[in-house]
Amino acid sequence: MLTPEALATIDETLWRRVADELVPGAAWGVVAGGGLVHHGGHGVCAIEGAPVVPGPTTLARIASMTKSFTAAAVLSLRDDGVLRLDDPIGELLPEAAALRGPTADAPAVTVRHLLSMDSGLPTDDPWADRHLDLRDDELAVLLAPGAWFAWPTGTVTQYSNLGYALLGRLVARLTGRSCQDVIDERFLGPLGMHDTVWTPRPDQVDRVIGHRLVEGAWHVDEPAPLGDGAFAPMGGLWSTVEDLARWLAFFLDAFPARDDPDDGPLRRATRREMQRAWRADSLEATPCHQCDGVRATADGYAAGLRVIDDAHVGIAVSHSGGLPGFGSNMVWLPDRGIGLVSFGNLSYAPMRAANHAALDALHHRGQLPPPRPQPVPAALHDAARSLVDLLNGWDDRAAHALFADNVGLDDPFDRRRRQAADLVAATGRLELADVSAENGADATVTARGELGSATILFQLHPLVPPRVQWYEATADEPDVR
Repeated sequence: MLTPEALATIDETLWRRVADELVPGAAWGVVAGGGLVHHGGHGVCAIEGAPVVPGPTTLARIASMTKSFTAAAVLSLRDDGVLRLDDPIGELLPEAAALRGPTADAPAVTVRHLLSMDSGLPTDDPWADRHLDLRDDELAVLLAPGAWFAWPTGTVTQYSNLGYALLGRLVARLTGRSCQDVIDERFLGPLGMHDTVWTPRPDQVDRVIGHRLVEGAWHVDEPAPLGDGAFAPMGGLWSTVEDLARWLAFFLDAFPARDDPDDGPLRRATRREMQRAWRADSLEATPCHQCDGVRATADGYAAGLRVIDDAHVGIAVSHSGGLPGFGSNMVWLPDRGIGLVSFGNLSYAPMRAANHAALDALHHRGQLPPPRPQPVPAALHDAARSLVDLLNGWDDRAAHALFADNVGLDDPFDRRRRQAADLVAATGRLELADVSAENGADATVTARGELGSATILFQLHPLVPPRVQWYEATADEPDVR
Protein backbone atom coordinates (compact mmCIF):
# COMPACT_ATOMS: atom_id res chain seq x y z
CA MET A 1 0.00 0.00 0.00
CA LEU A 2 1.14 3.56 -0.65
CA THR A 3 2.23 5.58 2.37
CA PRO A 4 0.99 9.13 3.10
CA GLU A 5 4.41 10.35 1.97
CA ALA A 6 4.00 8.56 -1.36
CA LEU A 7 0.55 10.07 -1.90
CA ALA A 8 2.03 13.52 -1.16
CA THR A 9 4.73 12.83 -3.78
CA ILE A 10 2.05 12.01 -6.37
CA ASP A 11 0.11 15.20 -5.60
CA GLU A 12 3.24 17.34 -5.68
CA THR A 13 4.48 15.89 -8.98
CA LEU A 14 1.15 16.03 -10.79
CA TRP A 15 0.35 19.54 -9.56
CA ARG A 16 3.74 20.79 -10.75
CA ARG A 17 3.51 19.08 -14.15
CA VAL A 18 0.03 20.33 -15.02
CA ALA A 19 0.91 23.83 -13.78
CA ASP A 20 4.07 23.88 -15.91
CA GLU A 21 2.05 22.83 -18.97
CA LEU A 22 -0.53 25.60 -18.32
CA VAL A 23 -3.39 23.13 -18.02
CA PRO A 24 -6.43 25.12 -16.76
CA GLY A 25 -7.73 22.26 -14.62
CA ALA A 26 -6.86 18.66 -13.83
CA ALA A 27 -8.01 15.83 -11.59
CA TRP A 28 -6.27 12.63 -10.64
CA GLY A 29 -6.74 9.52 -8.58
CA VAL A 30 -4.67 6.72 -7.10
CA VAL A 31 -5.85 3.11 -7.27
CA ALA A 32 -4.67 0.40 -4.87
CA GLY A 33 -6.17 -2.41 -2.87
CA GLY A 34 -9.13 -2.77 -5.20
CA GLY A 35 -10.32 0.82 -5.47
CA LEU A 36 -9.70 4.57 -5.32
CA VAL A 37 -7.56 5.37 -2.27
CA HIS A 38 -6.67 9.00 -2.97
CA HIS A 39 -7.59 11.84 -5.30
CA GLY A 40 -6.49 15.37 -6.05
CA GLY A 41 -7.26 18.31 -8.29
CA HIS A 42 -5.79 21.54 -9.59
CA GLY A 43 -7.06 24.68 -11.29
CA VAL A 44 -10.60 25.16 -12.53
CA CYS A 45 -13.20 23.29 -14.57
CA ALA A 46 -13.70 26.38 -16.74
CA ILE A 47 -11.84 29.67 -17.00
CA GLU A 48 -15.19 31.48 -17.01
CA GLY A 49 -17.81 31.26 -14.27
CA ALA A 50 -17.41 29.91 -10.75
CA PRO A 51 -13.83 28.74 -9.96
CA VAL A 52 -14.66 25.06 -9.37
CA VAL A 53 -11.67 22.73 -8.91
CA PRO A 54 -12.02 19.40 -10.79
CA GLY A 55 -12.59 16.47 -8.45
CA PRO A 56 -13.14 12.70 -8.44
CA THR A 57 -16.70 12.97 -9.82
CA THR A 58 -15.99 15.67 -12.41
CA LEU A 59 -16.85 14.52 -15.92
CA ALA A 60 -14.29 14.76 -18.73
CA ARG A 61 -13.90 13.21 -22.16
CA ILE A 62 -11.36 10.41 -21.96
CA ALA A 63 -10.88 10.07 -25.72
CA SER A 64 -8.73 7.10 -26.78
CA MET A 65 -8.84 5.51 -23.34
CA THR A 66 -12.18 4.33 -24.78
CA LYS A 67 -10.24 1.81 -26.89
CA SER A 68 -9.71 -0.46 -23.89
CA PHE A 69 -13.49 -0.76 -23.51
CA THR A 70 -13.98 -1.50 -27.21
CA ALA A 71 -11.21 -4.11 -27.14
CA ALA A 72 -12.81 -5.71 -24.08
CA ALA A 73 -16.13 -5.89 -25.96
CA VAL A 74 -14.46 -7.61 -28.95
CA LEU A 75 -12.61 -10.08 -26.74
CA SER A 76 -15.76 -10.88 -24.78
CA LEU A 77 -17.37 -11.89 -28.09
CA ARG A 78 -14.29 -13.99 -28.83
CA ASP A 79 -14.71 -15.65 -25.42
CA ASP A 80 -18.37 -16.30 -26.26
CA GLY A 81 -17.34 -18.06 -29.49
CA VAL A 82 -18.95 -15.42 -31.71
CA LEU A 83 -15.75 -14.55 -33.59
CA ARG A 84 -12.12 -15.56 -33.99
CA LEU A 85 -9.34 -13.01 -33.78
CA ASP A 86 -7.71 -14.26 -36.97
CA ASP A 87 -10.89 -13.87 -39.03
CA PRO A 88 -10.42 -11.33 -41.87
CA ILE A 89 -12.42 -8.21 -41.07
CA GLY A 90 -13.60 -8.00 -44.68
CA GLU A 91 -15.38 -11.37 -44.34
CA LEU A 92 -17.20 -10.28 -41.17
CA LEU A 93 -18.07 -6.70 -42.03
CA PRO A 94 -19.48 -5.63 -45.40
CA GLU A 95 -18.21 -2.06 -44.92
CA ALA A 96 -14.66 -3.43 -44.82
CA ALA A 97 -14.93 -5.72 -47.86
CA ALA A 98 -12.56 -3.50 -49.85
CA LEU A 99 -10.03 -3.24 -46.99
CA ARG A 100 -6.94 -4.90 -48.42
CA GLY A 101 -3.28 -4.43 -47.67
CA PRO A 102 -1.11 -2.16 -49.80
CA THR A 103 0.66 -4.93 -51.70
CA ALA A 104 -0.51 -8.06 -53.46
CA ASP A 105 1.37 -10.25 -50.97
CA ALA A 106 0.03 -8.52 -47.84
CA PRO A 107 -2.12 -10.79 -45.65
CA ALA A 108 -5.80 -10.09 -45.11
CA VAL A 109 -6.48 -7.54 -42.37
CA THR A 110 -7.82 -9.50 -39.41
CA VAL A 111 -9.59 -8.62 -36.17
CA ARG A 112 -6.29 -9.25 -34.38
CA HIS A 113 -4.46 -6.79 -36.64
CA LEU A 114 -6.98 -4.06 -35.80
CA LEU A 115 -6.88 -4.77 -32.05
CA SER A 116 -3.08 -4.73 -31.87
CA MET A 117 -2.49 -1.77 -34.19
CA ASP A 118 -0.56 -3.65 -36.85
CA SER A 119 -3.08 -3.50 -39.68
CA GLY A 120 -0.78 -1.10 -41.53
CA LEU A 121 -3.40 1.70 -41.56
CA PRO A 122 -1.79 5.10 -41.02
CA THR A 123 -1.85 7.08 -37.81
CA ASP A 124 -4.87 9.35 -38.14
CA ASP A 125 -5.35 11.39 -34.96
CA PRO A 126 -5.87 14.83 -36.54
CA TRP A 127 -8.46 13.54 -39.00
CA ALA A 128 -10.24 11.00 -36.79
CA ASP A 129 -10.56 13.39 -33.83
CA ARG A 130 -12.89 15.54 -35.94
CA HIS A 131 -15.12 12.63 -37.02
CA LEU A 132 -16.41 11.12 -33.77
CA ASP A 133 -20.03 11.85 -34.72
CA LEU A 134 -19.83 10.30 -38.19
CA ARG A 135 -22.91 8.22 -39.00
CA ASP A 136 -22.66 4.52 -39.79
CA ASP A 137 -23.78 5.02 -43.39
CA GLU A 138 -21.22 7.82 -43.83
CA LEU A 139 -18.45 5.52 -42.60
CA ALA A 140 -19.56 2.88 -45.10
CA VAL A 141 -19.39 5.42 -47.94
CA LEU A 142 -15.89 6.51 -46.91
CA LEU A 143 -14.67 2.90 -46.86
CA ALA A 144 -16.24 1.82 -50.16
CA PRO A 145 -13.08 2.53 -52.23
CA GLY A 146 -10.88 0.80 -49.63
CA ALA A 147 -8.26 2.44 -47.44
CA TRP A 148 -4.77 3.88 -47.70
CA PHE A 149 -1.96 2.07 -45.88
CA ALA A 150 1.26 3.26 -44.30
CA TRP A 151 2.84 -0.20 -43.96
CA PRO A 152 2.28 -3.74 -45.16
CA THR A 153 -0.22 -5.48 -42.89
CA GLY A 154 1.28 -7.31 -39.93
CA THR A 155 4.75 -5.74 -40.04
CA VAL A 156 4.79 -2.52 -37.97
CA THR A 157 2.78 -1.14 -35.06
CA GLN A 158 0.97 1.95 -36.34
CA TYR A 159 -1.75 3.57 -34.26
CA SER A 160 -5.09 3.64 -36.08
CA ASN A 161 -8.37 5.18 -34.92
CA LEU A 162 -10.11 3.98 -38.06
CA GLY A 163 -9.23 0.43 -37.06
CA TYR A 164 -11.12 0.83 -33.77
CA ALA A 165 -14.08 2.43 -35.52
CA LEU A 166 -14.22 -0.73 -37.64
CA LEU A 167 -14.08 -2.89 -34.51
CA GLY A 168 -17.03 -0.92 -33.15
CA ARG A 169 -19.00 -1.63 -36.32
CA LEU A 170 -18.03 -5.30 -36.05
CA VAL A 171 -19.41 -5.54 -32.51
CA ALA A 172 -22.65 -3.94 -33.70
CA ARG A 173 -22.99 -6.30 -36.65
CA LEU A 174 -22.37 -9.44 -34.59
CA THR A 175 -24.66 -8.50 -31.72
CA GLY A 176 -27.40 -6.48 -33.37
CA ARG A 177 -26.71 -3.73 -30.82
CA SER A 178 -24.48 -0.70 -31.09
CA CYS A 179 -20.98 -1.16 -29.70
CA GLN A 180 -21.83 1.60 -27.23
CA ASP A 181 -24.80 -0.37 -25.90
CA VAL A 182 -22.73 -3.55 -25.65
CA ILE A 183 -20.08 -1.76 -23.60
CA ASP A 184 -22.77 -0.25 -21.37
CA GLU A 185 -24.41 -3.61 -20.77
CA ARG A 186 -21.31 -5.80 -20.44
CA PHE A 187 -19.00 -3.49 -18.50
CA LEU A 188 -20.20 -0.07 -17.38
CA GLY A 189 -23.34 -1.36 -15.67
CA PRO A 190 -21.86 -4.45 -13.98
CA LEU A 191 -18.83 -2.49 -12.74
CA GLY A 192 -20.94 0.33 -11.33
CA MET A 193 -19.47 2.92 -13.72
CA HIS A 194 -22.74 4.85 -13.83
CA ASP A 195 -21.15 8.22 -14.60
CA THR A 196 -19.29 6.92 -17.66
CA VAL A 197 -21.36 7.93 -20.69
CA TRP A 198 -21.23 8.51 -24.44
CA THR A 199 -23.22 11.73 -24.18
CA PRO A 200 -23.32 13.73 -20.92
CA ARG A 201 -26.65 13.53 -19.12
CA PRO A 202 -28.45 16.75 -18.14
CA ASP A 203 -27.75 16.03 -14.46
CA GLN A 204 -23.99 15.76 -15.04
CA VAL A 205 -23.30 19.45 -14.51
CA ASP A 206 -19.98 18.81 -12.76
CA ARG A 207 -17.86 18.55 -15.89
CA VAL A 208 -14.84 20.27 -17.30
CA ILE A 209 -14.97 22.58 -20.30
CA GLY A 210 -12.30 21.86 -22.89
CA HIS A 211 -9.77 24.60 -23.64
CA ARG A 212 -6.95 25.30 -26.02
CA LEU A 213 -3.91 27.49 -25.54
CA VAL A 214 -3.49 30.10 -28.29
CA GLU A 215 -0.57 32.51 -28.13
CA GLY A 216 -0.33 32.12 -24.38
CA ALA A 217 -4.03 32.62 -23.68
CA TRP A 218 -6.72 30.05 -22.88
CA HIS A 219 -9.75 29.80 -25.14
CA VAL A 220 -12.84 27.67 -24.83
CA ASP A 221 -12.35 25.04 -27.46
CA GLU A 222 -14.37 25.57 -30.61
CA PRO A 223 -16.30 23.86 -31.98
CA ALA A 224 -18.01 22.23 -29.01
CA PRO A 225 -17.11 18.55 -28.36
CA LEU A 226 -18.44 16.26 -31.05
CA GLY A 227 -21.30 13.96 -30.17
CA ASP A 228 -21.67 10.20 -30.25
CA GLY A 229 -21.27 8.39 -33.59
CA ALA A 230 -19.60 5.67 -35.63
CA PHE A 231 -16.11 6.71 -34.49
CA ALA A 232 -17.03 6.82 -30.79
CA PRO A 233 -15.66 3.29 -30.11
CA MET A 234 -12.21 4.72 -30.75
CA GLY A 235 -12.54 7.70 -28.40
CA GLY A 236 -16.04 8.85 -27.46
CA LEU A 237 -16.47 8.09 -23.76
CA TRP A 238 -16.83 10.64 -20.97
CA SER A 239 -15.88 9.49 -17.47
CA THR A 240 -14.69 10.50 -14.02
CA VAL A 241 -11.67 9.68 -11.87
CA GLU A 242 -13.96 7.74 -9.53
CA ASP A 243 -15.38 5.59 -12.32
CA LEU A 244 -12.05 5.01 -14.03
CA ALA A 245 -10.62 3.81 -10.74
CA ARG A 246 -13.09 0.93 -11.00
CA TRP A 247 -11.81 0.11 -14.50
CA LEU A 248 -8.18 0.09 -13.33
CA ALA A 249 -9.06 -2.01 -10.28
CA PHE A 250 -10.85 -4.47 -12.59
CA PHE A 251 -7.63 -5.02 -14.56
CA LEU A 252 -5.39 -5.14 -11.49
CA ASP A 253 -7.69 -7.80 -10.01
CA ALA A 254 -6.75 -10.15 -12.86
CA PHE A 255 -3.46 -10.79 -11.04
CA PRO A 256 -2.45 -13.20 -9.73
CA ALA A 257 -3.92 -16.08 -11.67
CA ARG A 258 -5.87 -18.23 -9.21
CA ASP A 259 -8.61 -20.79 -8.73
CA ASP A 260 -11.16 -18.35 -7.24
CA PRO A 261 -14.56 -17.99 -8.94
CA ASP A 262 -14.14 -16.14 -12.23
CA ASP A 263 -17.46 -14.32 -12.41
CA GLY A 264 -16.43 -10.87 -13.64
CA PRO A 265 -17.83 -9.33 -16.83
CA LEU A 266 -14.58 -10.37 -18.58
CA ARG A 267 -12.55 -13.45 -17.75
CA ARG A 268 -9.40 -12.83 -15.71
CA ALA A 269 -7.36 -14.67 -18.36
CA THR A 270 -8.66 -12.27 -21.02
CA ARG A 271 -7.86 -9.27 -18.85
CA ARG A 272 -4.34 -10.57 -18.41
CA GLU A 273 -4.12 -11.13 -22.16
CA MET A 274 -4.94 -7.45 -22.66
CA GLN A 275 -2.03 -6.51 -20.39
CA ARG A 276 0.73 -8.31 -22.27
CA ALA A 277 2.10 -6.83 -25.48
CA TRP A 278 0.85 -8.62 -28.57
CA ARG A 279 3.40 -6.92 -30.81
CA ALA A 280 6.62 -5.22 -29.80
CA ASP A 281 6.63 -1.62 -30.93
CA SER A 282 9.99 -0.02 -30.25
CA LEU A 283 12.89 0.46 -27.88
CA GLU A 284 12.87 4.11 -26.92
CA ALA A 285 14.99 6.56 -24.97
CA THR A 286 12.46 8.19 -22.67
CA PRO A 287 12.97 11.10 -20.25
CA CYS A 288 13.90 10.19 -16.71
CA HIS A 289 11.96 12.85 -14.83
CA GLN A 290 13.96 12.51 -11.62
CA CYS A 291 17.52 11.86 -12.81
CA ASP A 292 18.09 14.51 -15.51
CA GLY A 293 18.74 11.87 -18.13
CA VAL A 294 17.08 9.23 -20.26
CA ARG A 295 16.48 5.53 -19.95
CA ALA A 296 15.49 2.78 -22.33
CA THR A 297 11.94 1.47 -22.34
CA ALA A 298 10.45 -1.27 -24.49
CA ASP A 299 7.01 -0.43 -25.80
CA GLY A 300 4.29 -2.60 -27.27
CA TYR A 301 0.56 -2.71 -27.96
CA ALA A 302 -1.88 -5.36 -26.84
CA ALA A 303 -5.65 -4.94 -27.25
CA GLY A 304 -6.70 -1.39 -26.47
CA LEU A 305 -3.81 -0.97 -24.04
CA ARG A 306 -0.16 -0.05 -24.34
CA VAL A 307 2.41 -2.12 -22.42
CA ILE A 308 5.71 -0.55 -21.36
CA ASP A 309 8.67 -2.44 -19.89
CA ASP A 310 10.31 0.22 -17.75
CA ALA A 311 13.70 -0.38 -16.16
CA HIS A 312 12.68 1.61 -13.07
CA VAL A 313 9.12 0.60 -12.27
CA GLY A 314 8.69 -2.67 -14.16
CA ILE A 315 5.76 -3.48 -16.45
CA ALA A 316 3.41 -0.51 -16.84
CA VAL A 317 0.05 -0.86 -18.62
CA SER A 318 -1.25 2.40 -19.96
CA HIS A 319 -3.36 4.32 -22.43
CA SER A 320 -3.72 8.00 -23.11
CA GLY A 321 -6.57 9.99 -24.55
CA GLY A 322 -6.43 13.24 -26.47
CA LEU A 323 -9.06 15.31 -28.24
CA PRO A 324 -9.52 19.01 -28.89
CA GLY A 325 -10.08 20.40 -25.40
CA PHE A 326 -9.08 17.27 -23.45
CA GLY A 327 -6.16 15.08 -22.42
CA SER A 328 -6.13 12.01 -20.17
CA ASN A 329 -4.08 9.01 -19.15
CA MET A 330 -4.38 5.87 -17.08
CA VAL A 331 -1.40 3.78 -16.05
CA TRP A 332 -1.00 0.91 -13.62
CA LEU A 333 1.68 -1.49 -12.46
CA PRO A 334 0.23 -5.02 -12.40
CA ASP A 335 3.14 -6.45 -10.44
CA ARG A 336 2.82 -3.80 -7.71
CA GLY A 337 -0.96 -3.46 -7.60
CA ILE A 338 -1.19 0.32 -7.98
CA GLY A 339 -2.38 2.71 -10.69
CA LEU A 340 -2.90 6.37 -11.55
CA VAL A 341 -5.60 8.04 -13.63
CA SER A 342 -5.68 11.71 -14.56
CA PHE A 343 -7.27 14.17 -16.97
CA GLY A 344 -6.81 17.80 -17.94
CA ASN A 345 -9.07 20.24 -19.77
CA LEU A 346 -6.52 21.38 -22.35
CA SER A 347 -6.25 20.09 -25.91
CA TYR A 348 -4.04 16.98 -25.79
CA ALA A 349 -2.98 17.78 -22.22
CA PRO A 350 0.20 15.73 -21.55
CA MET A 351 -1.23 13.61 -18.74
CA ARG A 352 0.83 10.56 -19.70
CA ALA A 353 4.01 12.52 -19.00
CA ALA A 354 2.52 13.72 -15.71
CA ASN A 355 1.55 10.24 -14.54
CA HIS A 356 4.88 8.73 -15.49
CA ALA A 357 6.70 11.59 -13.78
CA ALA A 358 4.80 10.68 -10.61
CA LEU A 359 5.84 7.04 -10.93
CA ASP A 360 9.44 8.15 -11.47
CA ALA A 361 9.28 10.28 -8.35
CA LEU A 362 7.95 7.37 -6.31
CA HIS A 363 10.74 5.13 -7.60
CA HIS A 364 13.54 7.57 -6.91
CA ARG A 365 12.26 8.34 -3.43
CA GLY A 366 11.92 4.67 -2.59
CA GLN A 367 8.15 5.00 -2.14
CA LEU A 368 6.89 2.47 -4.67
CA PRO A 369 5.32 -0.58 -3.05
CA PRO A 370 7.36 -3.74 -3.71
CA PRO A 371 6.24 -6.17 -6.39
CA ARG A 372 3.46 -8.43 -5.20
CA PRO A 373 4.89 -11.88 -4.36
CA GLN A 374 4.07 -14.73 -6.69
CA PRO A 375 1.80 -17.39 -5.18
CA VAL A 376 3.73 -20.46 -4.11
CA PRO A 377 1.98 -23.65 -5.27
CA ALA A 378 1.84 -26.55 -2.85
CA ALA A 379 4.10 -28.56 -5.17
CA LEU A 380 6.89 -25.99 -4.75
CA HIS A 381 6.49 -26.02 -0.96
CA ASP A 382 6.58 -29.82 -0.91
CA ALA A 383 9.62 -30.00 -3.16
CA ALA A 384 11.42 -27.34 -1.09
CA ARG A 385 10.84 -29.29 2.13
CA SER A 386 11.92 -32.57 0.56
CA LEU A 387 15.04 -30.96 -0.89
CA VAL A 388 16.09 -29.50 2.48
CA ASP A 389 15.50 -32.90 4.12
CA LEU A 390 17.62 -34.58 1.44
CA LEU A 391 20.49 -32.14 1.90
CA ASN A 392 20.43 -32.76 5.66
CA GLY A 393 20.78 -36.52 5.19
CA TRP A 394 21.30 -37.83 1.68
CA ASP A 395 19.42 -40.95 0.71
CA ASP A 396 19.49 -42.26 -2.86
CA ARG A 397 15.95 -43.62 -2.69
CA ALA A 398 14.63 -40.22 -1.54
CA ALA A 399 16.69 -38.55 -4.26
CA HIS A 400 15.17 -40.79 -6.96
CA ALA A 401 11.68 -39.96 -5.66
CA LEU A 402 12.35 -36.21 -5.65
CA PHE A 403 14.41 -35.72 -8.80
CA ALA A 404 13.66 -35.99 -12.51
CA ASP A 405 15.69 -38.61 -14.35
CA ASN A 406 18.20 -36.10 -15.71
CA VAL A 407 19.56 -35.04 -12.30
CA GLY A 408 21.74 -38.10 -11.67
CA LEU A 409 22.98 -37.94 -15.25
CA ASP A 410 23.89 -34.27 -14.99
CA ASP A 411 25.91 -34.79 -11.78
CA PRO A 412 26.25 -38.22 -10.08
CA PHE A 413 24.58 -38.75 -6.72
CA ASP A 414 27.94 -39.54 -5.06
CA ARG A 415 29.23 -36.04 -5.76
CA ARG A 416 25.91 -34.49 -4.81
CA ARG A 417 26.03 -36.39 -1.49
CA ARG A 418 29.48 -34.97 -0.71
CA GLN A 419 28.37 -31.43 -1.65
CA ALA A 420 25.33 -31.72 0.63
CA ALA A 421 27.50 -32.91 3.53
CA ASP A 422 29.89 -29.98 3.03
CA LEU A 423 26.96 -27.55 3.03
CA VAL A 424 25.49 -28.89 6.27
CA ALA A 425 28.92 -28.91 7.89
CA ALA A 426 29.14 -25.17 7.18
CA THR A 427 25.61 -24.25 8.27
CA GLY A 428 24.50 -26.90 10.70
CA ARG A 429 21.36 -28.94 10.20
CA LEU A 430 19.05 -26.86 8.01
CA GLU A 431 15.46 -25.86 8.70
CA LEU A 432 13.21 -24.53 5.96
CA ALA A 433 12.63 -20.81 6.61
CA ASP A 434 11.08 -19.37 3.43
CA VAL A 435 10.02 -20.30 -0.08
CA SER A 436 9.56 -17.59 -2.71
CA ALA A 437 8.39 -18.33 -6.23
CA GLU A 438 9.50 -16.75 -9.48
CA ASN A 439 6.69 -18.68 -11.15
CA GLY A 440 4.93 -22.00 -10.74
CA ALA A 441 8.11 -24.00 -11.40
CA ASP A 442 11.06 -21.90 -10.14
CA ALA A 443 11.68 -21.18 -6.48
CA THR A 444 14.23 -19.71 -4.10
CA VAL A 445 14.50 -21.31 -0.66
CA THR A 446 16.03 -19.82 2.46
CA ALA A 447 17.12 -22.43 5.00
CA ARG A 448 18.79 -21.75 8.34
CA GLY A 449 21.06 -23.78 10.58
CA GLU A 450 22.80 -23.20 13.90
CA LEU A 451 26.02 -22.08 12.16
CA GLY A 452 24.64 -20.20 9.18
CA SER A 453 22.05 -20.04 6.43
CA ALA A 454 21.82 -21.36 2.88
CA THR A 455 20.12 -20.32 -0.32
CA ILE A 456 18.70 -23.07 -2.49
CA LEU A 457 17.45 -22.51 -6.03
CA PHE A 458 15.51 -25.19 -7.81
CA GLN A 459 13.32 -25.80 -10.84
CA LEU A 460 10.53 -28.32 -11.45
CA HIS A 461 10.19 -30.26 -14.70
CA PRO A 462 7.08 -29.97 -16.93
CA LEU A 463 5.36 -33.29 -16.14
CA VAL A 464 2.90 -34.51 -13.52
CA PRO A 465 3.83 -35.12 -10.83
CA PRO A 466 6.42 -32.33 -11.06
CA ARG A 467 9.93 -33.34 -9.99
CA VAL A 468 13.06 -31.30 -9.40
CA GLN A 469 15.10 -31.13 -12.61
CA TRP A 470 17.80 -28.75 -11.33
CA TYR A 471 18.94 -27.29 -8.04
CA GLU A 472 21.81 -25.29 -6.60
CA ALA A 473 22.52 -24.97 -2.89
CA THR A 474 25.09 -22.57 -1.43
CA ALA A 475 26.00 -21.41 2.06
CA ASP A 476 25.37 -17.70 2.54
CA GLU A 477 28.24 -15.39 3.38
CA PRO A 478 28.16 -14.48 7.09
CA ASP A 479 26.88 -10.99 7.89
CA VAL A 480 29.90 -9.16 9.33
CA ARG A 481 28.10 -5.93 10.14
